[in-house]
Amino acid sequence: MATSFREIVAVAEAIGSGTGARATIALYSDWIAATAPGTPGLHAAWFNLGTELGASGDTAGAMQAYRTALEIRPGFAPAAINLGLQLERQGAAAAALKVWDEALQSDESRTALLNQRARLLERSGDLAQAAEVLRNSLLTRHDQPDAVQHWLHVRQKMCQWPVLAETIPGLSHDDLLRQSGPLAALALTDDVEAQRAIAAGFIARKTQPRPALAPAGGYHHDRLRIGYLSSDFCSHAMSYLIVELFERHDRERFEIHGYCASPEDGSPIRTRVIAAFDHFTSVRSMSDEAAARRMRDDEIDILIDLNGLTSGGRLQILRWKPAPIQATYLGFIGPVPLPELDYMLCDDFVVPPAIAASYHPAPMPIQRLYQANDSKRVVGAPLSRAQAGLPDDRFIFCCFSNHYKITETMCAGWMRILHGAPDSVLWLVDDNIWSRQNLRLRAIVAGIDPARLLFAGRTDPATYMVRLALADVFLDTFPYNAGTIASDAIRMGLPLLTLAGRSFASRMAARMLHAIGADDGVTETLDAYVATAVALATDPRHYAAYRAHFSETAWAGSLGDIAGFTRHFEAALLRMAESGSARSASSGHIRHDPACPGHP
Repeated sequence: MATSFREIVAVAEAIGSGTGARATIALYSDWIAATAPGTPGLHAAWFNLGTELGASGDTAGAMQAYRTALEIRPGFAPAAINLGLQLERQGAAAAALKVWDEALQSDESRTALLNQRARLLERSGDLAQAAEVLRNSLLTRHDQPDAVQHWLHVRQKMCQWPVLAETIPGLSHDDLLRQSGPLAALALTDDVEAQRAIAAGFIARKTQPRPALAPAGGYHHDRLRIGYLSSDFCSHAMSYLIVELFERHDRERFEIHGYCASPEDGSPIRTRVIAAFDHFTSVRSMSDEAAARRMRDDEIDILIDLNGLTSGGRLQILRWKPAPIQATYLGFIGPVPLPELDYMLCDDFVVPPAIAASYHPAPMPIQRLYQANDSKRVVGAPLSRAQAGLPDDRFIFCCFSNHYKITETMCAGWMRILHGAPDSVLWLVDDNIWSRQNLRLRAIVAGIDPARLLFAGRTDPATYMVRLALADVFLDTFPYNAGTIASDAIRMGLPLLTLAGRSFASRMAARMLHAIGADDGVTETLDAYVATAVALATDPRHYAAYRAHFSETAWAGSLGDIAGFTRHFEAALLRMAESGSARSASSGHIRHDPACPGHP
């Protein structure tokens, strides 16, 4: 009696993966060779063979196996998805899209293929097509939180307003907001409880609880072992902010470990970041469990995640609790309600004590200011306005934030500002063609000449810094303020105007303005924001008085005081360590002399 496909699968599962891969490949190959066309399970056997070949590194063999599975059963979605993914990895994006387009599917398989297509379209920069494909997927089945999240964020990037449009049957405004995704939510609402609920839903979908690896009582080390985990140890805004903190850590009290999930981009900032660690470990190719066990083996006392809920984050590592104390810092400016996180590093202004209970994990304030800055930041050679394509005779408002942060309400406010300051222009980053077109269209509808909206192409970090000095006022976004860009503007002497709200993300720029004494630039209503901007553009004395706050001296004594910041940051680390010590005092672990310099 011939062996059935189910029996072959059972044998393959008994063999297992890893060292049994060759035997499994031979098993499927022999069964296929001995099986007549039309035999039940033949297409699935080819698919399983493709999976095994792909896992063993035989990409060409895997692709051929998937193609054969599709020839036998033309609508077999798993084979279409895997073949498309293999083509994508080979750089054949057009061929991958063609495979997914041609596959015939059930509704479930169709949505899976549409979502894969949309993901690749978005990654390739075709935002409009990605949005349309995601919408088609949601029209087929609306209960797809991940598809909703991506659809909304693509719309944000294109400034396709209203973002929370009720155009999908079964998805109300509240449904869309709840499934918008953590990053998108920061630009949709400054309601902290709403942000926390959205983040909790995302975490529930994307992670699973794991047994804790670190001992609850911690360790006893002469120096606290601090681990930093990030996928942005490369040419990324986070690294440009934090690198000097790594360099300045007091090595008599702290031993600094870097756990890197970043790509190797060859940038000078990456070289500098890596050199700043006492110990550097790449976890990019490690599984989450393997990375967590490496941290446990290193006996990290405090693990600081620098991604939070941003792209590239490795939340599942944190779920293994590889360190007895775990905190989130800088990467994601909002609640990260992961059960294994103990603290969120912030300050008392961005997270006021009155609403601290709305956040999770528990806020751990850094004295004075939450944001690190690098005093060694490279700035390019000076440019003239003419060299940057700017008019010399106009008042230049600017905003170099990514366009997903621009809301319909803020855009309307900007148009009111341009009306009130007729000799002004608005200089924006050229994010994508769709947002550029939509912003110009809004200008036309508001009665503003679209030529007054100027767009700067992206450039290298040093030139970007020089450009900031060419504008007259930086107009901040709300509810998701500028963070890194706000401090860059202040460093370059560019006056900044912000609208402050309730959430961390909507209070970042205000924190910085208060730090340099530029309180007049902090507004709390859109009307006040518009009126202040118009006054700055039309009253030279008022403008000169405000601009005087943005001096090198003011910068150096506040945001630019990295030595002082490091002391305050390390004091927060010690408070976290002491808090952990207090929770398990009987275990006799970490102890510090209260008279130790820098101890809170």
